[in-house]
Amino acid sequence: MITARQSRAARALLGWNQETLADKAQVSLTALKRLESLNGLEVYESTRDQVRRALERNGIVFLTSDQGEGVMLVRAKITSPAS
Repeated sequence: MITARQSRAARALLGWNQETLADKAQVSLTALKRLESLNGLEVYESTRDQVRRALERNGIVFLTSDQGEGVMLVRAKITSPAS
């Protein structure tokens, strides 16, 4: 499950604002703001899933361990032209 902090950190890595992520995830801006709120507001699991999938499509990997959670941006592998 994606956390509010992971969503905000992933957006920062991608250089996206909330409007961009909401658009790419096809969720309302209000729903995204609820997800990213630290107040523990209720959010549909489908909203979390859509946001997670939109971020993953753009190179975000979600990290979770017994020590905490985080995010990582994986850059697309660039291949050199064949000689």
